[in-house]
Amino acid sequence: MIETFNVAGGETGYDTQGTKMPTYWYTSFSKVCLGIKIGRQVHFINIKKTASSLYSLIADGNYWATSLGRDTWKTLVDSEASLQPLCNREGFNVVADMIESHKTRVRIGILGNEGSNDCVSCDSRIGFGAGGPPDDSNTCGNEAAHEADNGDKYIKAMGYILVY
Repeated sequence: MIETFNVAGGETGYDTQGTKMPTYWYTSFSKVCLGIKIGRQVHFINIKKTASSLYSLIADGNYWATSLGRDTWKTLVDSEASLQPLCNREGFNVVADMIESHKTRVRIGILGNEGSNDCVSCDSRIGFGAGGPPDDSNTCGNEAAHEADNGDKYIKAMGYILVY
């Protein structure tokens, strides 16, 4: 079922208006451009990924790995970015291997863990469509706690997802 949201907001530029355009369901692409706006600064990265639509890529919940690396993901947040050093699971529909009630996740992004190289107890993330510890209310930006490389961070941001 198609449920657009504030379509007019998709024509206003890189502001704070949320929108979900019909293109989410109908536009095929070979690249995804991700942007995060914190304050007045917007930083972008690109992912090479082909799909018939963004909906077809993420709606089923299947994990699709990317290989950008943690340093590239951190450029979205700039010098304030922080991640735990291990796990580094990245891509689309990224979910920690934890029990459901304590599961860190991002629709698009990267997770970090501190204690071991598994992805069981992740307490850091950079991404879009996010949730879980340490702050489940932060759906876009950077969350990091427990031995993250640049300290604890609770950075909420405006996210932009563009396909082409």
